Amino acid sequence: TVAFFNRVNSLIDSSFVVLDVGCGRGAYAGDPVPIRKNLRILQGKVAKVIGIDVDQDAQNNTFIDEFHLIQDDSWPVDSNSIDLIVCDNVLEHIENPEQFFMEIQRVLRNGGFLCIRTPNRWSYIAIAATLIPNKYHSRVTSVVQESRQDEDVFPTVYKCNSTRKLKSIMKKSGFDCIAYGYEAEPSYLSFSNIAYFFGVLHQRFAPGILKPAIFAFGKIEKQIA
Repeated sequence: TVAFFNRVNSLIDSSFVVLDVGCGRGAYAGDPVPIRKNLRILQGKVAKVIGIDVDQDAQNNTFIDEFHLIQDDSWPVDSNSIDLIVCDNVLEHIENPEQFFMEIQRVLRNGGFLCIRTPNRWSYIAIAATLIPNKYHSRVTSVVQESRQDEDVFPTVYKCNSTRKLKSIMKKSGFDCIAYGYEAEPSYLSFSNIAYFFGVLHQRFAPGILKPAIFAFGKIEKQIA
C-alpha cells in the first residue's frame, strides 16, 4: 500500500480531478498506521475526488467529495473530465476488461494518468482464490484478514491479471505505460507463523511472474482529430 500510493502521490497536482474507481466504503479510515492511511487519502491534496462503485454503501466513504453509483457498463462520469484515475484492487473483479478500459479512455483528459494495483493471476493468492468457490471467499478472508469485513469481499474473475495482458490492453487504449510484479510483506499469511515463514521465502526467491501484486501506471495520449 505504501509503495503503490507513494507512486500515486508523486503524480497528483492540486488542480487535479481524481476518479477513484471502486472507491469502497473507505475502510482504511481505521488504519492504525498514520503514514499508510494518509498516503491513501487524496482528498484535500487535489481539487476534487470523485468515487464510483457498484455498491451503494460506498457513498459513505468520507474521503471522497462526490459519489456516483455504477449501474451499467457506462460510468456516470463526464467524458474528458478526469486528470488521474486510481483503480486499487478492482481489476480482478471486472468481467469485461475491454469495456472497462473504454470507459477509462473516455473519461480521462488527454495526458491524464491511470494507476492500477491488482493481484497477479499467477500468484499463490490468486490461485488459491480461484480454487476456492466465490461463495466461500468471505469465510476464508475472515481468517486470513481479520479486519476485512464481509461487505468488502466481492467475486473475483481475473480476466486481465497478468503483466502481459495488462500492458497489451493499456497500449491498445492509448497509454504510454508500465506494468510489473511487486511483492511486499506477505500479510495474507500472517494468520500462521509457518505460513508467514514460507511467504517470506517466496518473497525472496520467487521469479517476477509469480509476484503477488501487479502495479501498472500509464499516461494517455489521445488522437486529436
